[in-house]
Amino acid sequence: MKKWKYLGATALVGATLLLGACGDDTDSSKANGAETEEGTAQLSGDVVGDGSSTVAPIMEAMVEEYAGEQSDVRVSVGVSGTGGGFEKFINGETDFSNASRPIKDEEAKSLADAGIDYTEFEIAYDGLSVVIHPDNTWAKELTVDQLKQLWVEDGTKKKWSDIDPSWPDEEVVFYSPGTDSGTYDYFDEVILDGEDLVKSATLSEDDNVLVQGVMADKNAIAFFGYAYYMANKDKLQVVSIDGVAPTNETIESGEYSPLSRPLFVYVKNEAIKENEAAYDFMKFTLENAGDMAELTGYVRSPQEKYDEDLAALEALR
Repeated sequence: MKKWKYLGATALVGATLLLGACGDDTDSSKANGAETEEGTAQLSGDVVGDGSSTVAPIMEAMVEEYAGEQSDVRVSVGVSGTGGGFEKFINGETDFSNASRPIKDEEAKSLADAGIDYTEFEIAYDGLSVVIHPDNTWAKELTVDQLKQLWVEDGTKKKWSDIDPSWPDEEVVFYSPGTDSGTYDYFDEVILDGEDLVKSATLSEDDNVLVQGVMADKNAIAFFGYAYYMANKDKLQVVSIDGVAPTNETIESGEYSPLSRPLFVYVKNEAIKENEAAYDFMKFTLENAGDMAELTGYVRSPQEKYDEDLAALEALR
């Protein structure tokens, strides 16, 4: 793994609401032509992204490291969830959009209607992790069917004993990503089969809120990206699903099914063509995504995928 010169400890934890490589006020345009002593062209400009809180730890680390190489390029990345990020992408507010699920047909149509051409890049794999309080001794292993029974709204107050009579006669306390989250959408697709999520769940686009909720209640359960579990594994307990726990190995192999998934960045083609800083930052991202994924608790994609995406990026030029 590459030795990162600029990366601080904060990149190993969660996402912030604004990630920036701070510099002078400049247009988001072509390179200014300056070079360092090493011969690297120094760029200036602005690059704007938004989207998934799951992808945010990777991008936070990426932005911090990139700032050390291109100090006059300002990269800001909001965290409004996958759906919220696509809304801004469609509205022309961003150069790229982070997503923890593939783009939906209706989102792609809206982009086409807006005249925005885009390219999808895969940057890592995630294992959506179900977590419980450390003192929960009964629900360490669940089946997909039990997960569905727990999380689908059925008009009742859910108790652990509803799942297994030997479990406590206590109400389950649910924490879930918000409806703009790609994690919510993915869980809805592979676990809920499109049925309604339990109405008593506390929803938040901020995964750290979900972490705090489970830490505070013995009867709590939540789901979110693998990196957030890894960053808090001393305070939380991860649940095995159908006998398989999420690890780098089980996520990469697909054994942790159906909760393993790819993570994406969607890039506006025009930004790559017209904004040298946007091109350079995205090239840096694809070249370093595997290392950054592992550094922040995710799983790198196959190198062939990164090579394929880099070729697609170059083709946009």
